[in-house]
Amino acid sequence: MNPLVILMTPQGELFNQRIAAELATKRQIVIICGRYEGVDERIRRHLADREISIGDYILTGGELSALILIDAVSRFVPGVLGNMRSVEGDSFSDGLLEYPQYTRPADYKGWKVPDVLLSGNHAQIENWRREESLRKTYRRRPDLLRKARLSPADKEILKKIKLKDNIMS
Repeated sequence: MNPLVILMTPQGELFNQRIAAELATKRQIVIICGRYEGVDERIRRHLADREISIGDYILTGGELSALILIDAVSRFVPGVLGNMRSVEGDSFSDGLLEYPQYTRPADYKGWKVPDVLLSGNHAQIENWRREESLRKTYRRRPDLLRKARLSPADKEILKKIKLKDNIMS
């Protein structure tokens, strides 16, 4: 079985969470990194199975982009993380940014954790997380909403968020 050969290049398809999950299913991957001016065109044409970019900017070499790819892909490999459910709730796993995270103590310098998170009501906590995820995505990366898997309830929540934001601006 031949390994999948990936060429890291700004000309490649834009790397995302979906691609990371897909690559994690491959048994072997070889990553080719260019340096300064890139790689010989014959490598791209004859050896690379796939070309991947991590964004619209140029680095001095492909090593950093390869490390980013390796880190993102490895999170999907069983045994790398302590709990695979960690991957399911990550930003972009469902097309949305992740909800805000809080740790202990519940009150630090007057900065309080939202009461709902301390309530113990798991259904309310899940609803809060989903609403916050939608709110954060709408405000910071609205482009992601076009591709996100939104339920009818999500769409109603977004309407309320948009209405509230328009009233406050």
